[in-house]
Amino acid sequence: MTYFFRRRSEAMTFGLPVVCCALALILQSNIEPIEDYRTAIVVVVAGISIVLTLATVFAVVRHAEAIARRVGQPYGTLVLTLAVTTIEVSIIVSMMRHGANNPTLARESVFSTVMIVCTGIVGLCLTLGGWRHRHQDIRRQGTSSFLSVLIAITVLTMVLPNYTLATSPGTFSPTQLAFVALLSLLLYGSFVFAQSYSQKEDFLEVQVRESAPESHSPQVHGVPTHFVFLLLGLVGIVLLTERVAAGVEDGLSYLQIPQSDAIVGAMIAFVVLLPEAISAIKASWGNELQRALNVALGSACATIGLTIPAVAAASLITGKSLNLGLGPSDVILLALALAVSVVSFSTGRTTVLTGLAHLVVFVAYVLLIAVP
Repeated sequence: MTYFFRRRSEAMTFGLPVVCCALALILQSNIEPIEDYRTAIVVVVAGISIVLTLATVFAVVRHAEAIARRVGQPYGTLVLTLAVTTIEVSIIVSMMRHGANNPTLARESVFSTVMIVCTGIVGLCLTLGGWRHRHQDIRRQGTSSFLSVLIAITVLTMVLPNYTLATSPGTFSPTQLAFVALLSLLLYGSFVFAQSYSQKEDFLEVQVRESAPESHSPQVHGVPTHFVFLLLGLVGIVLLTERVAAGVEDGLSYLQIPQSDAIVGAMIAFVVLLPEAISAIKASWGNELQRALNVALGSACATIGLTIPAVAAASLITGKSLNLGLGPSDVILLALALAVSVVSFSTGRTTVLTGLAHLVVFVAYVLLIAVP
């Protein structure tokens, strides 16, 4: 029975990217737009596309994890982070291209990612890990590096635009946008170099443990095989999301829901971060909190460090306007989340109470999306 489930899981891991890419190519090559068909057909196709996209995200992450196990740490974590960030960038850019200009979508997606990571995922990791192990130790040097990069890029990209004078509040001029995007890319690149080479030991577990036996099947596929299916999955996700984007935005507009970009941004962040959230929570439950924080905070740093330059380039090339400045309430939530993170990790030891403080901020963030 165990063998059957393992083989079925492997078949889905390799089959989903192919199915997703094939369906996306069929929809893209369709002569008549899918919106021209009956409403029932449109809804069914959109539902299938959404479910298939979610499932393929997990398959893509599994291929990235397989590559990560082969190439070792910290490069393995970077493979997973880059794969997930590529998905998010592709979704944002495809939705920016759809229909009317939505200049705040990128901002809301990046902001949602930071809030979900720093308050939701980190809060669950600290709470569940503390509940099982009473307290957990981390390396302050590594978490301080994460937070310093996160604070610098976040303030530069999402707070500073509210105070520039070259253009309207909340926006950058083309020169400012290109400069800030370059700074973000350089800072994230420097961080990756430090994590991979010069400060590699700062991101390792505090206590060296014997490796537990892996629960997954033995590695019978090489890196090139996993890389090919990783690319197939990414292509399928990007193309399917572009087809579904119209329905998501039109549905929210039809229902006259306020802050539609905030809701869409939170949905994008949730879909993209779900596999990483599960991985981080499992690591924390297994008393590997440092690895959990590497996954969670690493995704937040990569989201800002790579997504902002990517959407900035798309904005400059396509001429679509980009509004990156957060509103007053969002600035307060962001400052609160970052401040709580700094205080939580300052001692090098976390407990359940530490995690609950993060979760309280997360609940406030969710509430203000529903009731602004």
